[in-house]
Amino acid sequence: MDLVRLPPNALRPGQRLAFSLRDASGKLLFASGSVLPASEAVRELLARGAYTQAYETENYRREMTERANALVHQNASLGEIARVRPDFSTERARPVAEAGDAAQWQELQLRTHQLLREPQAEHFLSRFEALRQEALERLQRHPDQTLMLAVHDASQEIQHYTARHALLCMVLAQLAAERLEWPHAEQESLTRAALSMNLALGLLQDRLTHQREGLNADQQRQLADHGDRAADLLMRMGVHDANWLQAVRLHHDAAPGPLGGRAVGERLARLLMRVDQFAARLSPRVARKAQAGAQASRAIFLDELRQQDEAGAALIKAVGLYPPGSFVRLASGEEGMVVRRGSGATEPLVAALIGKSGNPLTEPVPRDTRLASQAVTHSLAPHELRLRVAIDKLARLAA
Repeated sequence: MDLVRLPPNALRPGQRLAFSLRDASGKLLFASGSVLPASEAVRELLARGAYTQAYETENYRREMTERANALVHQNASLGEIARVRPDFSTERARPVAEAGDAAQWQELQLRTHQLLREPQAEHFLSRFEALRQEALERLQRHPDQTLMLAVHDASQEIQHYTARHALLCMVLAQLAAERLEWPHAEQESLTRAALSMNLALGLLQDRLTHQREGLNADQQRQLADHGDRAADLLMRMGVHDANWLQAVRLHHDAAPGPLGGRAVGERLARLLMRVDQFAARLSPRVARKAQAGAQASRAIFLDELRQQDEAGAALIKAVGLYPPGSFVRLASGEEGMVVRRGSGATEPLVAALIGKSGNPLTEPVPRDTRLASQAVTHSLAPHELRLRVAIDKLARLAA
């Protein structure tokens, strides 16, 4: 990670950031777009000089140049113009040893777990927003790799289900909303709802993944109204975004039918409901195994009335019938993992892991499923591929 040190006092409390703010080790402190709190800790940080990623300084320089040019046209004084110019120090932070992509995702998942288990903690919303921004920035830079890691991570483990599910739902929701070409503000509300929709459950979901018996009466009660309780909790924290709150309230109760003609919050809730159901099918429990990617996709293609579901169809178009991170068998007899989406929903890029002889390959081998000899013939559930995958190698193929 290439870091650039900002000069002391280059920023001020209350300022909205045009880049991420990090410490000398590269750890994210505040995401791009967040507002710096007016706290003593932040003032001390700014006095010392914080860091940002080198590539982000170009965007900031461009923004400052545009602001300076505007002042020139307004006949501002030279002093006023000089004050808006960036002054990044050429001092570089000590190079940070870059963890593998999969390890970085695991670290993000762990921080999500730590965040969501304590929604009453101090500064929850600012930490929530920083984490959301970080995950979405990663998705924007490496969409297929991020989707692959989110799907694979959720399909392999039952530990920390709440966090894995929240991250996967946020990634899926963002991709589907982009496919639907929803306004940016609606995408923001949707991803915040995806990450927070189960806040009222605490870590009940984590316990339920280990439970073999059915739900008891108390668990049924907690699940029945958790959308309302989560929205009420968010309101007490100071959330005023009506669409975010409505999507959380209705994410289990959005009626089937076309998305058009609905209020914005109800439209977001319907998409979030289908995303939630799709992600849950991809994830294992002690009592049941995770489903194959195509099986999960087909389950949301039709709605409760057995009609084509617009929200479900948008999600499938966004991630494919065989989403990255899921497993497939090819016409060649090989088996492997989907690492990238293709031009069509049924033509992803696959990394072959097991040869047609049934023996593991020494290295993942990319396969173009547009070719008849390498076409996908079956979607496999995670437990059907009897091989421990080298996820970092696959992540490099997906980048």
